[in-house]
Amino acid sequence: MRKMVVLVMVLLGFFVLGDVRAMAENLSQAELDKINPLWQESAHALAEINCSSCHQDAQTKAFIAQPTYESCQSCHEQEVETFLLGKHGIRLGEGMTPLTPGMAHLPMKASATGKQMNCNTCHDVHSVNTLQASVDSCLSCHNDRHSLNYKQSKHAQLFAAQGSLPRPTAESVTCATCHLPRQERGSTVFVNHNNTFTLLPRDRMVKEVCMNCHGMEYSYNSIFDDELVEADFSEPPTQQLESLDMIRALKQKRK
Repeated sequence: MRKMVVLVMVLLGFFVLGDVRAMAENLSQAELDKINPLWQESAHALAEINCSSCHQDAQTKAFIAQPTYESCQSCHEQEVETFLLGKHGIRLGEGMTPLTPGMAHLPMKASATGKQMNCNTCHDVHSVNTLQASVDSCLSCHNDRHSLNYKQSKHAQLFAAQGSLPRPTAESVTCATCHLPRQERGSTVFVNHNNTFTLLPRDRMVKEVCMNCHGMEYSYNSIFDDELVEADFSEPPTQQLESLDMIRALKQKRK
C-alpha cells in the first residue's frame, strides 16, 4: 500500500511539473534514478511532500530548478528563522552571498573551501538524512581540533553504540546535540539552527545543553577547561572552579 502511495505521489509531482527531466537543467536519467529512491524512503515522502512542493512556485506555478532556503521556510519556519541568525546563515539573512568555509577563521578542510552554506549543504534535501547532518556534514567542513576529536570522545562512543538509526535519538550526543539544540516554542519542539547560539558566552551551553545530562558543577568545570574543550570532552574534568568552592564555603557559613 505504501509503495502505491509513493508511486501516485511521484506521478503527481511529474504531472504538475511537466517534463522535469527536460526542465531541471538537463538532469540525466542516472541522476533521476538516484534521487527518486532517496525521496521515496524519506520523511518528506511520508509527509506527502512531493517534487512540486519544493520545485514549483506556489503563486506563479513556475518550475524552480534549485530551491533556496525560502522553499524550506514554507514548512520549517523556526529552523530557517534561527539558521539566518547564526554564522552559517546570517549572510543570506542580510541579502549577501552565502557563507563559504573559505571565509572562516577556524581551520576548514581544503576540499570544502567553496561550499555555499544553505539548507542543502548539511541536509541532503532528497533523503532528508538527519543522521548524516548531525555529525558527518559538520566534519565535511570543520578541521579544527575540537571537531576532529569528536569521534574519539565519550559522546561519540554513546552515539556509535546506538547503531544505524533513521535519525538521532533523544539520548544521542552529536555535534548537533550541543550546537543545534532542541528547544520548545509553545507546544512545538524545534531544532535551533543558530549554530552560534550556545557558543558565546561559553556558559550559555551549560544551561541550554550540558545540564540536560550532567550536573551543574561537572558542566562548569568542563566548559571552562580549554584543553578539555579542544579534546572534545574525551575525559572527565580535572579542574575545580574557585567560584564554586566559594559558594560552598558561603553556604556552610550561613548554616
